[in-house]
Order: sequence, then C-alpha cells, then structure tokens
Amino acid sequence: MLVVAAALVDGAGKVLMQQRRLTAVHGGLWEFPGGKVEAGETPEQALAREIREELAVEIDPKSLTPLQFATHGADPPMGKTPIVLLLYTCSSWQGEPQCLDAETLDWFSVEEMPVLDMPPLDRPLAQALAASSAVPT
Repeated sequence: MLVVAAALVDGAGKVLMQQRRLTAVHGGLWEFPGGKVEAGETPEQALAREIREELAVEIDPKSLTPLQFATHGADPPMGKTPIVLLLYTCSSWQGEPQCLDAETLDWFSVEEMPVLDMPPLDRPLAQALAASSAVPT
C-alpha cells in the first residue's frame, strides 16, 4: 500500500503534527498528516487531497518536495499489507490548518520531535527531516 504524508513547515521552522484518534491503530500517537494514494492519483495529488480532507488547507502538488520514505512489512498491528510511506515537505499552503480527522494538531520544532510518541514509520521520517536542510533552524 502506498501512503503519503506531509511535513508542513511554517516560517518559524515548526512542523505540523497530528495526534491520531484514540480509537485508531496507534491511537494517541503523533504523525505527519496524510493518507493512502487512491487509484489514478499521483502521490502528490493524493497528498494534496488528504491535506485538504484532514486539515482544510490547499496545497499545490507542485510545491511538494520529496524527502524520504519508510517501509513496513505485513506484521501486526499494521495489517496484512506491506506499506511504503513517502514523506514530502511543504512550506506553502492556503488556509489555516484545522483538526478535522485527528485528536489534535500542534506545531513542533525538529528538536522537540524526538520526544513525541510516533508510529513506527513516522519515527525514521522525523529523523530524516531533522537531518535535512528542509527545516530552517
């Protein structure tokens, strides 16, 4: 399964993270917003759609910069399908992010991110983000 996520980076270098619904798999953990790529979509189109659905903001798929990917086999609790998660960075969007599909949203510096409880695939992506030049410090 192909999944996409965005590291929305604001002008102060903070990254938007969402806390998964408590009733979901990995409930209560912090993740990059995003979701599954549907048939006929490019990853960038899927991410723009997911961000609109989850955060009520508009992003231009052309403004997305691929950063890193993570993979997971078909082991519980992730399900029976292998997952490939693509992380993109984005520093330009229209609208104010709203929490439409999570417990809560918050902005974190890359220095704060290591202490967040995250799903297994988000942790290496957060480390890659911190090591990159995508977030101004």
